[in-house]
Amino acid sequence: MAKNPMDRFQGSEGQSPEEAQFFWRGGPIEVAERTWFQCVFSGSTALETDEGLVLVDSGQVVFGKGMAEMLRQRTAAPVHTAIFTHGHVDHAYGLSHFLKEGQPPPRVIGHAAMPARFARYEETSRHNSILNARQFGGTAKMAEEGDAYDLFHAPAILPDTFYEDRHALRVGGITFELHHCRGETDDHTWVYCPERGVLCSGDLFIWSVPNAGNPQKAQRYPWDWARGLREMAACQPRSLCPGHGGPMVNEPEKIQRMLLETAAYLESIVEQTLKALNDGSPPHVDIVARVCQPRSDSPWLQPVYDEAEFIVRNVIRHYGGWYTGRPSELKPAARAAVALEVAALAGGARALLARATALAEAGDTRLACHLADYALEASQEDKEVQSGVAAIYERRADGETSLMAINLFHSAAAYAREGRPFV
Repeated sequence: MAKNPMDRFQGSEGQSPEEAQFFWRGGPIEVAERTWFQCVFSGSTALETDEGLVLVDSGQVVFGKGMAEMLRQRTAAPVHTAIFTHGHVDHAYGLSHFLKEGQPPPRVIGHAAMPARFARYEETSRHNSILNARQFGGTAKMAEEGDAYDLFHAPAILPDTFYEDRHALRVGGITFELHHCRGETDDHTWVYCPERGVLCSGDLFIWSVPNAGNPQKAQRYPWDWARGLREMAACQPRSLCPGHGGPMVNEPEKIQRMLLETAAYLESIVEQTLKALNDGSPPHVDIVARVCQPRSDSPWLQPVYDEAEFIVRNVIRHYGGWYTGRPSELKPAARAAVALEVAALAGGARALLARATALAEAGDTRLACHLADYALEASQEDKEVQSGVAAIYERRADGETSLMAINLFHSAAAYAREGRPFV
């Protein structure tokens, strides 16, 4: 595993989807007659009809141009209809790059919950930009210096057609079936084209443990997600075009296995978490410890982006609220006051850091990070504490597998080097 898994995007061309998993990039790949898939970070599928292209997802603004150039190697048809599987910035923002000069504006379809998403982005643009900076290893200061605060607004081309549960349309004699499924988002759509046997899953399938637990983001819905995966499998698609990673082409049996195994993975986590909640509603950290996290050798169920522990916490959040179950955390003291008290008991922030470093070197980075946090919060200006805490979090990142954990720990190290306790 690379130190920063995002670096793997640079080397994934030429690899099979199984080899590159979430990090595959490439295209255009012909997945069915007159149908092409291309991916740069996120995927886009173009289905050519006699009336023009039906485009499922359009990538991010910065990557849409590259994907459009891939597609135009195969077809010059204008975009008749665009379908956004959900409103994330890496799926619904690059449409302008795909449009032919002088073509009529395309119809743009999204789920009815999408306008509320874009409104929320406008209301919390800076907040979301900071969260995104942390997700990819940075800090608020880095986001501001890199002009990242302009990402989270409504896209330049908005949907003009919305649906609630299911919607079917025909373009150029070809059928497109749209199905709503709460999963990574509440506005998620999966698309099936029965004439061509092509399933466009959006982020309901991404060649990774599903992104159903992202620690910083809005509520996810793994129970609905699992049902949606089983409904997709029931369509018996011949080709699969995922939200991230490479396509599967003319492999219906393997696609069935991929979808159903992923559904079972989510169902196991949800069922175990609910059982633990019903068994006396113990503190959240104890519930996480009681859930036996599923393990799989399948390349599409590796924790390279999200991971099971975070999914458990997302289930708890939905059913159990924000109170962790620890009495001191119901109405806690200020963290700075607690840190100063703990440091005083330990003999100072550097004594805390020394113990944290010893624990990390012994392999207990989980416990080490608790002490490291207190050390930094008690003595933010101490350069030795700053560098020592940063080193502990870099060590912690090196021991993780999911992009979420790796980069959030890299972010913690970056905050420590700035002399700030992760705020």
